[in-house]
Parts: sequence; C-alpha cells; structure tokens
Amino acid sequence: MSPGVRRAGAGQGAAAAVQLLVTLSFLPSVVEAQVTGVLDDCLCDIDSIDNFNTFKIFPKIKKLQERDYFRYYKVNLKRPCPFWAEDGHCSIKDCHVEPCPESKIPVGIKAGNSNKYSKVANNTKELEDCEQASKLGAINSTLSNQSKEAFIDWARYDDSQDHFCELDDERSPAAQYVDLLLNPERYTGYKGSSAWRVWNSIYEENCFKPRSVYRPLNPLAPSRGEDDGESFYTWLEGLCLEKRVFYKLISGLHASINLHLCANYLLEETWGKPSWGPNMKEFKRRFDPVETKGEGPRRLKNLYFLYLIELRALSKVAPYFERSIVDLYTGNVQEDADTKTLLLNIFQDTKSFPMHFDEKSMFAGDKKGAKSLKEEFRLHFKNISRIMDCVGCDKCRLWGKLQTQGLGTALKILFSEKEIQKLPENSPSKGFQLTRQEIVALLNAFGRLSTSIRELQNFKVLLQHSR
Repeated sequence: MSPGVRRAGAGQGAAAAVQLLVTLSFLPSVVEAQVTGVLDDCLCDIDSIDNFNTFKIFPKIKKLQERDYFRYYKVNLKRPCPFWAEDGHCSIKDCHVEPCPESKIPVGIKAGNSNKYSKVANNTKELEDCEQASKLGAINSTLSNQSKEAFIDWARYDDSQDHFCELDDERSPAAQYVDLLLNPERYTGYKGSSAWRVWNSIYEENCFKPRSVYRPLNPLAPSRGEDDGESFYTWLEGLCLEKRVFYKLISGLHASINLHLCANYLLEETWGKPSWGPNMKEFKRRFDPVETKGEGPRRLKNLYFLYLIELRALSKVAPYFERSIVDLYTGNVQEDADTKTLLLNIFQDTKSFPMHFDEKSMFAGDKKGAKSLKEEFRLHFKNISRIMDCVGCDKCRLWGKLQTQGLGTALKILFSEKEIQKLPENSPSKGFQLTRQEIVALLNAFGRLSTSIRELQNFKVLLQHSR
C-alpha cells in the first residue's frame, strides 16, 4: 500500500471516529427533544406532567404503595391460558413469585369477601384469626336486617356493570396473597417465543389494526424494511379517536413495563448476590430514536398518554372514597385512618391538575353506534386481560395482571360518571362498586406509571452524563 493510500485511509478512519463521537454526543439531546411538547388527542404537554408527577404525585403514591392495604394483592397465577397450549413456566429463579403466608396478612384483609373495605362491613367483633373471621363472615350479627341486605347486595356485585377485565375469583383455592413489595417488577430474563406470542396476540388481534396494514404492530417483531420507523404510523390517523386511544393505552403500558425492566436490570451477580440497576444499553435498544427508527419516542409519549388517562380516572373516582362508609379496612385503626388520609390527599392533587384528558370526547357519536363501539372497546380490553394468563413467567404474569386490571378499573371509572355522581353517602351503592382487588390494582398500576416517568427522568440524566 502506498503512503498516499495509507494517509487517505487514516484520514477516512479519523473522520468516521469524529462522526461517531458527534453522533453519540447528539443522541441524548435527540431523546429529550423528541419526548416533549403537547401530546396528540389531548391538550396536555409533557413538561407539565413531569413536574406534576415529580413534585406532587410520585412521593405520595410511593408511600401509599407501602401501606398494608395496598401492598397485599390476591391473585391466581395458576389459571390456564385460554387461547393456546402453554409453553411451560419459566424456570429462571427471578421469574418466581413468593406467596405471602396467611399469618402475615392483616386480619381485616383476609377475613372477608372481595367487597370488604369498610369498617362497618368488616365489623366482626374482635377477630382473633382468619378461621374465626371466615365463620362470622362480613356482617356483624348486631346489624339491622336492612343493613344486612344492603351488604349482601354489595357483596353480590353488579355483574351488569361495564367490566373491562376478567377478574380472578378470590375464593379459588389457587388464589394467593402476594406481597408486592417483596416481589418487585424487574427484569427476569423472560423472553423469546413465549413473550413474543403474548405481545403479538395483544397487538395483532386486539388493537383494531386495519386489514390494509401488513407490518406487525408488536415492537418485538422482526424488522420489515421500508415499513419501519415513524412513517409507518400514518395508519393511526385513519382510525377514530376511540381506536387510536386504545392503541396508545396498550403501547403506553408496554413502554411502562419495558422502562421498569430497563431500570431494574440484573447487572451482575457475584457469590449469589445480585446487583440490580439501570441498563443504558437496554434502554437505548428499546427507546433510542436512532436504534428504533423514530419509534422509541412515540412509545414514550404513549406512556404519558396512559398516565393522563389513569390520572383522570383517579380524579373522577374521588367522591367514591370520600364517603365515610369507605375505610380501607385492615384491622389497624390508626394505619387505616392514615392510609385513607393519604389517599384522599392524592385525590385532591389529581383534581388540581389543570390539563385533564376529556373522556367525554369518546363514544360521543349517535347513541347506537357509540354503544356498539364502546362494547367492542370493552371486549377487546377484556380479551387482553385474559391473555395475561398466558404469560410464562410468574412475576411477569403477576405485574401484567395487576397493571391491566388497574387500567381496566380506570376505564370502568371513566365510563361510570353518572353512577358515581349518584352514590349514597352512608350506604353501599348498587350502581357503582369497586372490589378491594380493583382498588389495589388501580392505585398500584398508577404507581407503576408514576415510577416509569421518574425512571425516564433518571435515564435522561444518565444519558447526559454519558456524553
């Protein structure tokens, strides 16, 4: 090789290296620049959500999730997949969920039926243990016949309501209490064909994808050449508002889950002691605008949209919990009072947010068409809640079921405004009710979204420092 050629080659190599450094230094600002501004289909901007979440919501929702009423979640992780033969459960140790021993569950939680969250409904004298509580049941023998009938009606639960989720039967022997604080959502190593099949079924069969669109919606699907990137999403513009919202909710939920996995990644394990923390490489693979051909920022914007939807639901359901009949009962009088005070404080914050999503813009056409579309919307989401029983990793299944149930409960609230407005102050309502399972899922699911937005802020800082 001649000296001239060598010099030319060296020059090209140096130029490429400089270009690489420029690109790397530019990436963090690209991520930040593209996840900003006003969200589509609403009038709220991302910066306002960031500030509201950081200074008002996140510190309080984190404390609420540590309260006994909200940390114990009853779930059936053994329900068979209703759609296909299961591939077998994940054998990775981090997929395992440790159920909570009965002795650890507060007596007020384990003593009764799924609707028992008020002190009156739980007033079974001095309960000494779970066995005695089961015999006595939810209704104190000193209550009037009229009160007994009201609580029996309450316990039956009105199945004609708009259920957006398939709820686990808490009376099933397979249903167990799980301490959510001891089984945190994080990266487990669960991936491959089983995980792909779950998300593929969710996106391809339930997200109102037009027949004219051939590329898979699933972000886990292989690349499809020219259809890749931001330009692919022009098909969304042709959908009605309700179907666009549905897709954004699912995409936002997927983005939130991925953020949790990136933020709580198994970085190393030495002498049996795991080290968990943020994985920058994994975050870039899933969300970086260059690596995802512009799709990553869209996914993150959908996370903010989902946050707005659940925030709106919390602001709308506040009157339900402000009634004196609701006590979030665990049996510990002082803790129960503190928990309700904290919850009502969070509700006050949610009501103070100035740029809520307007759910009245949905299903607002002619009554017959709107009713049909709403039912289709509801059934599609209910189907997704059933798909969660096909997840092969128990820990992923636990958090998948909780977060879909939380979102389903939020949707139920948004479309039950009239029933919530008619709630009686001192007696159970036949028009609108929430089970304890729904309450726990609703607040923990919103807590997960709040955490996702905080984790996204942390990744932005890490990206800045990595330049």
